[in-house]
Amino acid sequence: MKQLNLVLALTGAMYLAACQPKSGQQNQDASAGGDTAATSVTTPTPKADGPVFTKEGVLSFISKAKGDTIRTIDIELAQTDEERALGLMNRKSMEDTQGMLFIFESAQEQSFWMKNTYISLDIMYVDANKEIVSIRKYTTPLSEDGVPSLKPAQYVVETIAGFSDKFHVQVGDKIDFTIQK
Repeated sequence: MKQLNLVLALTGAMYLAACQPKSGQQNQDASAGGDTAATSVTTPTPKADGPVFTKEGVLSFISKAKGDTIRTIDIELAQTDEERALGLMNRKSMEDTQGMLFIFESAQEQSFWMKNTYISLDIMYVDANKEIVSIRKYTTPLSEDGVPSLKPAQYVVETIAGFSDKFHVQVGDKIDFTIQK
C-alpha cells in the first residue's frame, strides 16, 4: 500500500512539473489565448492610465498679492495613512484640472517620494494656516529619493508638473478647499 501511495505521489508530481512552462518560456496555450485551466483564472488588469480619478472635493489657489482665485481644481483626498502611502502611485496621466490633497493631523516637516508614480508632479507644501510654504516642481517620476518640504506642512497638494509655473502659483499663496460629503 505504501508503494502504491508513493507511485501515485510521484506520478502526480511529474504530471504537474510537465504542465509548467520551462524557465524563461511562456506557456504557449496561455499566450495564444487557448482554453486551458491556466487561462481560466482572470487577473484584474489596471486601466492604461492607472487608477481612475475620484473627485472628492474642490481646491482653490488664492493669490497672496490680490486675494483673488488663481485657479480651482477638483481634488482627490488622502487622509488616512493608507491613502497617503498610496498617493498618486500607478497613475499614468492627470489633467491640470485635477490634483490630490494630503491632509495630516498637524504641521510637521514632510517628505514625499515618487515611487511607482509615472507622471512628474508639482508638490506644494502648505502650513496649518493654508499658506504654501514650499513648492517642489517637476519631480522625477519613479524616484525613491525624498522630496522634503523644508518647512512644517499640514497639507500637501500634488498637481501635474508645470502647474505652478503655468498658473503662477507661488510660495505665500494660499489654498482653500471644500470636501464633498
